[in-house]
Amino acid sequence: MVIVIDPQIAGISGDMLLCSLVDLGASKNKIIDGIKKSEKFLSNSTINKIEFQKIQKRGVESTQLILEIDEDVHERMGSEIKKAIIESVKILELSDNAKKFSESCIDSLIYAESKIHGIPEDSVHFHEASSIDTLIDIIGITIALDDLGLYDEKIFCMPVSVGSGSVTFSHGTMSNPASAILEIFKNSNLVIKGNNSNEELTTPTGACILINLVNDCVEFYPSMKVESIGYGAGQKDFESFSNVLKIVRGSENSFDIDSVKILETNVDDISGEILGNLIEKIMSKGAKDVSIYHGITKKGRPTNLVTVICDDDKVEKLVDTLVLETGTLGIRISESNRFIVPRSEHEISIDLDGQSFKIHYKKSVFKGKTDFKIEFDDLKNTSNSIDKSIKETDSILRKEIKKLENL
Repeated sequence: MVIVIDPQIAGISGDMLLCSLVDLGASKNKIIDGIKKSEKFLSNSTINKIEFQKIQKRGVESTQLILEIDEDVHERMGSEIKKAIIESVKILELSDNAKKFSESCIDSLIYAESKIHGIPEDSVHFHEASSIDTLIDIIGITIALDDLGLYDEKIFCMPVSVGSGSVTFSHGTMSNPASAILEIFKNSNLVIKGNNSNEELTTPTGACILINLVNDCVEFYPSMKVESIGYGAGQKDFESFSNVLKIVRGSENSFDIDSVKILETNVDDISGEILGNLIEKIMSKGAKDVSIYHGITKKGRPTNLVTVICDDDKVEKLVDTLVLETGTLGIRISESNRFIVPRSEHEISIDLDGQSFKIHYKKSVFKGKTDFKIEFDDLKNTSNSIDKSIKETDSILRKEIKKLENL
């Protein structure tokens, strides 16, 4: 199964995610009972009413959390809320994955506050997050995910809308997104974006839950067969869009999915020797692949299109190499999602002509069929050592691998 969380329009908060999971099919009664059992672990806070109801958000039927609480609290130690969450999960007898998830969520929130204010984590005080709302969101979502069996599923997230304008809270007014949001998303694999809502659309609690739940951020929906959809309504209303978080659950194809950067530049004034050297340098600096295509550009000029595929963290280094080696004045950068047939890497020792060779190969499985490919460097070295052609050596090694590995 694959899950896609879609906060690219309305952002995300803890209650929106909780409601979308309920709308997806998580047990309301189990969630409400679990939250009520957790209430006792936070003093001076009482839940008078908690329920989920269907509402319309600008034409979208969605689920909203109805919550009435009494509490006389303006700040709490982060450690107090963390202890309440740990104790709650313990008495609810949730899975080990649920325990790890709930604790990591509150740890992320505490860490962000610690970094922003420059204080130890055990000294962090929550103001906006001091309400029992934080406990309700984290515990409720933890129960919902466990109930739906989502901890072992692949969970992807679209770019997260954070809104725009300014936010006012206990420490004053600052531009949106606030420091806590930026700190939470820093060094995560998620992408944020603004819009013209002039409101905060993503809350710190929602952000913390998201970074601990999602496997990867994708620009487009993966290839999937849609099976169920959950719509979680936020508390605010907007004129230009439905304040609704969407979660889509479905079955995926047999591919793995990842996202890569593509670097492209046209060069028309360098020699083949330089291009050959460029390929070696690009690959040595961590590119996944590099290709060079011949073409015709403006004024009928012959050109070479250099295309490099790489991960995000290699972009700067590879751009530098392209500029320095080719003298190009511009490089196009785009992002692309890839479908990848699952594969695994293997090593085997094979004896041929009285010599022992370590052979590396990649094995793939697709729709029940298994295939493998020998690493070319090993194939070439073996071919030279036994004085046989590449084609013949490949045939010999494949037979040995099939026999030894029962492929």
